[in-house]
Amino acid sequence: MLKIIDLYIIKKFLGTFFLAIALIILIVIAFDISENVDDFIENNAPLRAILFDYYLNFIPYFVNLFSPLFTFIAVVYFTSRLTANTEIVAILTGRISYKRMMLPYIVSALILASLSFWLSNFLIPPANKVRLDFENKYVKTIKRARGRNVHLQLSPGSFAFVERFNIDENIGYKLTLEKLDFKKGLITKLHADMAVWDTINNSWRLHNYLLREIGDDREIITRGSLKDTIINMHPNDFRLDVYLMDLMNYSTLSKFIKNERIKGSESIVFYEIEQYRRTAFPFATVILTIIGVAVSSRKTKGGTGIHLFVGLTLSFAFILFMQISTTFATKANFPPLLAVWTPNIVFAFIAAYLMYKTPK
Repeated sequence: MLKIIDLYIIKKFLGTFFLAIALIILIVIAFDISENVDDFIENNAPLRAILFDYYLNFIPYFVNLFSPLFTFIAVVYFTSRLTANTEIVAILTGRISYKRMMLPYIVSALILASLSFWLSNFLIPPANKVRLDFENKYVKTIKRARGRNVHLQLSPGSFAFVERFNIDENIGYKLTLEKLDFKKGLITKLHADMAVWDTINNSWRLHNYLLREIGDDREIITRGSLKDTIINMHPNDFRLDVYLMDLMNYSTLSKFIKNERIKGSESIVFYEIEQYRRTAFPFATVILTIIGVAVSSRKTKGGTGIHLFVGLTLSFAFILFMQISTTFATKANFPPLLAVWTPNIVFAFIAAYLMYKTPK
């Protein structure tokens, strides 16, 4: 059962966290307004849309983004204050062990970790859709395309090649579809000068096509000017907009990754990193909480200032480590799961070592 001292620590922990995160969100919003106010005025963005479609959905994204960092800062700050006021000594001399004193910290960290998991997997994706729709309408955006010479695997043994794709008009030029049998070789080959996406029927209209059907003893060639067909290919497959993953909840993202893996997508690693990050970041909240307590529960000559310095150094080291490891995943074929979880594993050992060395 939680005691009065547990509720006191939980109140201090969560209160400091939400106060700190509220202050940084206000600062971020102030900078964002100064950066985008010209676009808002130029595009006649309604005030209601700015407040409710953009900034109301803007807040959960940044709360989750800064959550691990400000969890760590909150722990270091208020625990350092407890240490400076000799409250930690009073707790330990009151027949409460150091491990037992960690209980309210772990409970608070689990609350914030659960909040982060819920935000990133369930609340933020639909909120991002509203926010990004607002940005596309009232703020300048840049569309990203894969460029030229795109190769896709549509299904096992089925491949597509597009020389160039226009993402504004959803038109592909010089489309080639090949279907292979691993025993017989090439079965069919379809070439079209142009493929236009039909948004009503969710199909493709091929212009000036040539179809080759290869059998055991003969080959059938069919030509035509127009052909409507369904292909396991969507215009979004030609976008390099990795922000698409921000619109997906966990189950949708998992299905998308599975489908992209079949197609042999070149950008699948970004989606895999995002999927693993959504579980690794909440777990990091617990690890950073333990490190924060271990660092700030010891009295030092510098007091709160030195605790905050050490805490910020460790937190930025964690963020830097995360960026380096994910870069290895995207640039050096490092396994995404290992890339995302390596910082947590390393800092878990650091947390264990600091807890072992902390005076109890």
